[in-house]
Amino acid sequence: MKVRLLPSGLEFHAQADEPILSGALREHLNLPHSCKGGSCGVCRVRVLRGRFEYPHGRPIGIDAAEEADGHALICQARAIEDLVIEIREIRHVTDVAIRELPARVERMQRLAPDVMALWLRLPGVEPFTWQCGQYVDVMLSGDRRRSFSLANPPHDSALLELHVRRNPGGEFSERVFGDLKPGALLRIEGPLGQFIYRPGERPLLLIGGGTGYAPLKAMIREVLETEGRRDAMLFWGARTSVDLYEDEWLRALAAKHARFHYAPVLSEQAASETHESGLVHEAVLNRIAGLAGFDIYAAGPPALIDAVRSTLPRQGADPERIYIDSFDYAPA
Repeated sequence: MKVRLLPSGLEFHAQADEPILSGALREHLNLPHSCKGGSCGVCRVRVLRGRFEYPHGRPIGIDAAEEADGHALICQARAIEDLVIEIREIRHVTDVAIRELPARVERMQRLAPDVMALWLRLPGVEPFTWQCGQYVDVMLSGDRRRSFSLANPPHDSALLELHVRRNPGGEFSERVFGDLKPGALLRIEGPLGQFIYRPGERPLLLIGGGTGYAPLKAMIREVLETEGRRDAMLFWGARTSVDLYEDEWLRALAAKHARFHYAPVLSEQAASETHESGLVHEAVLNRIAGLAGFDIYAAGPPALIDAVRSTLPRQGADPERIYIDSFDYAPA
């Protein structure tokens, strides 16, 4: 099926058995999206012409009224016939060339019982540029892919750093925790995603859940290593202390840089001198009285993203200054 984008007029083809977004990514069009699971709503478009369907029912990220108004989530919708859709395109991101490249596993390190860091080396003759917050897809057989945020900033580009959480039964993560070894060759595609760091002078509020910390780590390094006086505060939420897999490094970073503040939050451990207890977005609301002056970046599971978007504006956060990246398990 042919899909035409407005207002740009760009066109691509989507197969009837794949989400519309998958067709766009295959043809290297980096359209707005985040979770790919139908929960975050970032890929919402207005369908101006043509028909589509949801094989598994309307996803939770869109309600019946929005659907009746002509909106669709292209990470789940399949085209039944040629489509014309109106979409919010972000030019400075979509203009970056998306590449598919071989990547060799340079080294691996288990950061937590269920989190492994991979450092990938790309071919020296192949330029690869990205913006803090973006991700790459690891390509699997059968035109399937798994997405991982880049945990290192572009100015440190010798290797690509990925944080892989083990998903029991997951094809790629089980391989990472099983027989994958340094020297193995992967294929990646990227950079992808519109969750990008925007330079400025407003203080940063970074909210991460689990491995949603990875893209925020890249932003922290960008601010502290290349910029001037911008303040940044990281709230990192996890279940137990072992899940805060770079806690020691972050504490050392906060001790070294007066403009960086770190607040760990654990949902399954009582509060102590080293961390707060509860949900990470609630810790933000308890610690910061007014949020109007912040640029806010949140990355993590859909429940965290929903909570950030619904509660922080009540305490003064500007919805236009809340940038999100919803981490969801890839559909089988």
